[in-house]
Amino acid sequence: MTSIRAKFTGICVATVLIALFSSCAGSRKVVLEKGDHIAVIGNSLAERFQHDGWMETYIQASRPEDDLTIRNLGYSGDQVHYRPRSHEGFGSADSHLSRIKANVIFSFFGYNESFEDDPELFKKQLAAWIDHTRSQKYDANKAPRIVMFSPIAHENLKSPNYPDGVENNRRLLAYSQAMAEVAKVKKVAYVDLFTVSKDMYAKASSPLTINGIHLNENGNRQIAGYIAKTLFGTTGSLQGAQLDSLRSAVMNKDWHWFKRYRTTSGNDVWGTRSSQDGNKATLGRELVMIDTLTANRDRLIWARAKGKDKKVDDSNMPDPIIVGTHITRDVKYLDPVEAISKMTVPKDLQVNLFASEKEFPEIAKPVAMQVDAKGRIWVASWADYPKWEPGKKLNDRLVYLTDEDGDGKADKATTFAYVSNPTGFEFWNNGVIVISAPDVLYLKDTDGDGVADYQERLFGGIGSDDTHHTANNLIYGPDGNIYYQRGIFILENVETPYRRSEESGTPGLYRFNPRTSDFSYVVENTPNSHGISFDRWGNQFLTDGTTGKAFQVYVDRKVTSRSDVSVYAKRPLFEQTVRPVCANTLLASSHFPADYWNSFMLLNVIGYQGIKRYYLDYKPEGVISGREAENFLYTGNDPAFRPNSEASPRVVTADYKGDPNFRPSDALTGPDGALYFSDWHNAVITHSPYNLRDASRDQTHGRIYRVTAKNRPLLTPAKIAGEPIERLLELFKSNEDEVRHRVRVELSGRESGQVIAAAEKWVKGLDINKKEDVLPMLEILWLYQQHNRKNPELLRLMLKAPEQQARIAAQKVAWAWSDRNTHFVGGSDSKIVGMQFRTFYESFWKNPEAASDPAAQHAHAGHTAEQPASAPQVILDLTKDAVAKLTIEPAMLKFSVNQFDVKAGQPVELTLNNSDLMLHNLLIVEPGAADEVAAQAIDLGDKGQQKAWIPDSKKILHATKLLDSKQVEVLKFTAPSKPGDYQFICTFPGHGPTMRGIMRVK
Repeated sequence: MTSIRAKFTGICVATVLIALFSSCAGSRKVVLEKGDHIAVIGNSLAERFQHDGWMETYIQASRPEDDLTIRNLGYSGDQVHYRPRSHEGFGSADSHLSRIKANVIFSFFGYNESFEDDPELFKKQLAAWIDHTRSQKYDANKAPRIVMFSPIAHENLKSPNYPDGVENNRRLLAYSQAMAEVAKVKKVAYVDLFTVSKDMYAKASSPLTINGIHLNENGNRQIAGYIAKTLFGTTGSLQGAQLDSLRSAVMNKDWHWFKRYRTTSGNDVWGTRSSQDGNKATLGRELVMIDTLTANRDRLIWARAKGKDKKVDDSNMPDPIIVGTHITRDVKYLDPVEAISKMTVPKDLQVNLFASEKEFPEIAKPVAMQVDAKGRIWVASWADYPKWEPGKKLNDRLVYLTDEDGDGKADKATTFAYVSNPTGFEFWNNGVIVISAPDVLYLKDTDGDGVADYQERLFGGIGSDDTHHTANNLIYGPDGNIYYQRGIFILENVETPYRRSEESGTPGLYRFNPRTSDFSYVVENTPNSHGISFDRWGNQFLTDGTTGKAFQVYVDRKVTSRSDVSVYAKRPLFEQTVRPVCANTLLASSHFPADYWNSFMLLNVIGYQGIKRYYLDYKPEGVISGREAENFLYTGNDPAFRPNSEASPRVVTADYKGDPNFRPSDALTGPDGALYFSDWHNAVITHSPYNLRDASRDQTHGRIYRVTAKNRPLLTPAKIAGEPIERLLELFKSNEDEVRHRVRVELSGRESGQVIAAAEKWVKGLDINKKEDVLPMLEILWLYQQHNRKNPELLRLMLKAPEQQARIAAQKVAWAWSDRNTHFVGGSDSKIVGMQFRTFYESFWKNPEAASDPAAQHAHAGHTAEQPASAPQVILDLTKDAVAKLTIEPAMLKFSVNQFDVKAGQPVELTLNNSDLMLHNLLIVEPGAADEVAAQAIDLGDKGQQKAWIPDSKKILHATKLLDSKQVEVLKFTAPSKPGDYQFICTFPGHGPTMRGIMRVK
């Protein structure tokens, strides 16, 4: 690691600053003053500075007497004129600068803008931003001083896995020059990072970026050192332990600040659910608490910058707002072994406890599971669910469990790493990739002690505005991509080396390639998508958490005389039977009787409360359909237990035979062939309408159970970790899907050249005409994909395989290796369900295209070409009918009709047909009253269910009852005599933001 340190020269810092800024930006003079508040704004370059702390460390060390307050407002995907956020309540860019009283602004823009390839337009955007900023007084005193930094250069990593950056650098150079010209005209201080970073890359003995565009720790340190020396003439006099101590304080402060500025579940803080059950007050207080904790750590930074130390005193942190609970029953948690007696399973199966909170408190709230190459069961423990509480120790973590004596029970638990909101994880390249929204982290144990000691941020910009909806169920696909799903209320904005930032508000399936840093939207799945699995042929299956619907993902290819276009699409897998669903898995273990082979399993947490099983039928043309099988596992003796929603307090009768707190959250096949599943185990399972800090939310319980077949031998775990490549390739002949998946993961950490050389030799010993060789040969074809290599000869062979499913899989590989587009971007306008955008273009920049089309303000230029078509708007004109008759059906948190038009005074017969599995009502309210009425419904609290969530309001014109699944009600009324846009809405808690429409009276 290169170290950049210099002694303080004693030269007057103000003189240095005047000279430096005068030379680089004309006559404009910028001088830092004691107590200044510096705001760092911009894209991922800015955002990532705070995570390793070097820039602030060097700035504080160089100005030890100034007691500077530094706050990072960087945000992945930001542009100088365009900074979208998922919720209006997040606040404008100006509001955040005012809140932190910024009087100095360090701006880092240009990378995302450069993909427009229009430097002249960029000049106008910069000039408009500078003029706007200078018109503000964020500190209530005077206009802020601005320092503009150019984008860094794209580093050529000289790897086949990354672009060489030539085209990016052409644009980045032009944009850096444009920035310099604007700085000169506007007399703004300007620092050229493009030229210096390019020079640093050339001199470095190892890469300074992780993917060409995102600096690693060493790269951040070098750039930070350059910034400090350029602005202040020094990086300070601190060295060794004192410098490390200062950096530690900076990183601790920035950790707290990140929790504040990028607070998770923002939808509950300032979005649509903030009005529910006091969330706004409760979580708003927590923001004040974190502000206090952050400010307290500033004082430690100031002390250490002077070479001193002090104890952080957090006694001034405001108290949290204590809330009660919606739970009216006595909450009793059963002993984990006793809970097994409450489960109903087929007669040929049995359940045993593998691990619980009694022996291993580390596994509280297990949200996700995986098996590593050593056969250990890993758990993502989300003990701080739904989010970390200020002032408390972070308890979220990744834990692995070891069964050392092979008796089917865990003997030891080891915490691998503490990670906030670990909603999904997967192994790759001898490490672990884990979601910690808004970041995707890569963790690794480099010294062999079984604990992570290396961390890298692969991506930022993962939507985090609802922790229930953020990225989940990570899985390493056969093609080498990591797949995940995400739901509504959030906005992704991921930067990559390939193209403009990946901005999307669309719920559904996404993927990224950890080997190449590419990223792509795949297919929509709404509203709250959870659950991904692959069968042995690479067929992908998805489930939606809210509705419980399941789908098969397939490639829809259309070939004409002029075009050849493929897109991902999905088809229903089977008729929906339960909801809601946390995850799904395929049971393909020969330990179980043949009837269980390749069973599709749903993990359901309300109503059924268990694991549902389905047969899969493989039909011509790649179509797969499911059939409901015998109930696999559930609590109690009633597999259809009601209610299937717990948004209102649940009533558990005295004769209930099950465990009301049983919540299966994830499942997998273990190395012994048994099925392992986690039990989230909580009295409260829903976000809405319960306060996020509802007193009944449990944070200590969590169990892992193991299902085995009676009188059938368990499998001998395959040896995978550390085995020679040739031995691993032989395991591709295994009939166990779990074994082959772990082999893929193990090979991801081996040197690609060696893997491909061995695979090329090994596959020659297989025969495509032998049934037993087809799947191993397909695994080798996928292995080429996983290591970003091509084998056209093997592909041509697999396209002629006698097995239909192998041919279909090979066609997907052919698409990936062809010139046809495989990259897609989700939708990013405010019409996406759940989006309540703060802004698109900044207030100082008006999109020229919006002059004639107001909707263009919500269509980011350059994104519309690749995003999927929005769902069609259903508008019915019933004005010519004697009686306006229509039927509205709810599905996937939407109404089937968006608008219907009637005449004033016209008779109306509106049928609400609840074909969904959730409870719904329909209210017709006065124009503009939908939000008010929805909020009043939530305020009903415990009385909501008995009042059908219909508040007492004169603005409600008509209303149905609260309809359960399959129920129907007809509303007959006369349309109002006054024309206008009357709204219809479902006021069941959590449904109002998306389930609404317009009755237009003409």
